Amino acid sequence: MSLFVALAADILVAVLLAATIVTCLRLSRRISQLKGDEAALRQTIGDLMVATGTAERAIAGLRSAIDDGDRTLTTRIEAATARSAELAAQIVAGETVVMRIGAIVAQMRAVPARADPPPAPRPEPEPEVLRTDPKSPNGERLGAAAAAALAMSERALARVRARAA
Repeated sequence: MSLFVALAADILVAVLLAATIVTCLRLSRRISQLKGDEAALRQTIGDLMVATGTAERAIAGLRSAIDDGDRTLTTRIEAATARSAELAAQIVAGETVVMRIGAIVAQMRAVPARADPPPAPRPEPEPEVLRTDPKSPNGERLGAAAAAALAMSERALARVRARAA
């Protein structure tokens, strides 16, 4: 029996050795595959690093563009605010003018319309004092005073008519 046990032990060792060789071959293929995958992974990591650097530069450019846009927008908002204030002031002034025109129109509607134009001023007869003897010194003075008073009254009457028109 010892031969049988020795032979069985040798066969068992041979089978285990064959199984170990098959397992080693499989592991060798997997290691080779992992090494190939490692090279691809390294390439992927390198590409990812390049893409990350490009993205960081793009983000910096976008931040710069946003800052420029913010400054431009702020400037335009300030200009628009100033124009808005100017327009508001002009609207208030325009409303004031419209109210004044409305008041003037209301006043003109309240005044009755004249059917006939006002009569031309009649020359008033000269006072008796003016008909005095022009050769006397008092007569000349009285005539000059009367003429000045007449001219002043005509100017005052013209002003009143101009205001009424």
